[in-house]
Amino acid sequence: MGGAERLRGLPIGSGHPAFKELLRIRRGSTPAEDGRVVAEGLWAVQLLLRLGTPIEQLFWCPELTYSTEARDCAAAAGEHARDAFLVSAKSMHRISDRDAPDGLLALVRQPRWPAEQLALGDNALIVVADGLENPGNLGTLLRTADGAGAELVVVTNRRARISHPQVFRASHGMSLKVPQVEFARAEDAVAWLRRHRCTVYLAAPGGGTHYRRLDYGGRTALVFGSERFGLSPAWAAPESRRAAIPMLGAADSLNVAAAAAILLYEVRARKQGWDNRDNWDKGARE
Repeated sequence: MGGAERLRGLPIGSGHPAFKELLRIRRGSTPAEDGRVVAEGLWAVQLLLRLGTPIEQLFWCPELTYSTEARDCAAAAGEHARDAFLVSAKSMHRISDRDAPDGLLALVRQPRWPAEQLALGDNALIVVADGLENPGNLGTLLRTADGAGAELVVVTNRRARISHPQVFRASHGMSLKVPQVEFARAEDAVAWLRRHRCTVYLAAPGGGTHYRRLDYGGRTALVFGSERFGLSPAWAAPESRRAAIPMLGAADSLNVAAAAAILLYEVRARKQGWDNRDNWDKGARE
């Protein structure tokens, strides 16, 4: 029996309350604290199943689902979802943000990681996003944090909500996987990192120590600020260190996501001793 036959979803139209609510979430007209995330596409729904993320609602259009892989995924997600809905191609185009939707869309809730329940290792790598206003940059930062094995992303002075669809896409779904805590004020994040004995490194243009000359032992927090406004003044504590990436051309700084990739992998290389070939092979396998 194929996936299309196994999925028993409720056929709905554009007047159904679930359809209208999904449109409101898509348009960003729900409160930021709502926390629901739209995950669209075969890759996204497959990721939800791999991560074991609870699916609140699945929207599936059989007319736009062509492959056996996609139909089997729809069937598995339908069994996993709290509610499963069948929609027409016209309706799927209305709720999709793609020119050519592939017929699969899921609604999930952004996980929460209470700060007081987090256990940090002695050599933890932490990323701080301070005032990032571009959801694409925030999503790319989360994806890079996952790739470099960061234990935590701290968000402060938030200007882009984690549940924004562009954050999910740019992070390739890692916004649902990488632990995150949020502080409304940068001062609170500084105090929290200090209590957890983290050495703070500021990725800020305009001077500092060459990033390859710094010591990244122990708990390490890399702080990245807004490209427009820079870092909040609270980060200018005497114990904070400035990590400088040399600029060899006419530009005076890198995109925040590019700077994050350079610094995160430098710190990971130091922590795992990738200068040693055996350690590099071990790190790559892990």
